[in-house]
Amino acid sequence: MLRHAAIAVMGLAATVGMGFAASTDDVSVANGLRISIVGGCHDCHTVGYGESGGKIDPATALKGNPVGYGGPWGVNYAKNLRIDASKMTEDDWVNFLKTFTVGPPMPWYNVHAFTEAEMRSLYQYIKSLGEPGDPVPADVPPGGKVTTPYVDLGTPIMPKG
Repeated sequence: MLRHAAIAVMGLAATVGMGFAASTDDVSVANGLRISIVGGCHDCHTVGYGESGGKIDPATALKGNPVGYGGPWGVNYAKNLRIDASKMTEDDWVNFLKTFTVGPPMPWYNVHAFTEAEMRSLYQYIKSLGEPGDPVPADVPPGGKVTTPYVDLGTPIMPKG
């Protein structure tokens, strides 16, 4: 029992130490940072995030990725979320997150499961990052001319046998 209490205290200390909101119901920039990490936003929308071991550079955070994801749907890109947020009010953002759909590999259905407080917090965090920056390349339909690097997520290859 003492071991479990120690683990809980360490977890709380780590959360407070990283500046995360104490409650997931809080609408705050700190909670938005937490949502952007546990929601996987930086995994695709922040260049170099995975390679850095999860360190977030505010200068590049959520500015999108010029390396695309290709498959039978064509090639699409992780969008610059700062541009999207800069064009919306907080209420517009919440409505957008509740309703948008896009191609693979973006798990838009997971975003639909965010609470409204999480959606508002994510908006506030993105807006706190500063200037939006430049857009990523436009999506390319199947058979279209791709002019950027992309990761091929194409058709699965089945084992023989």
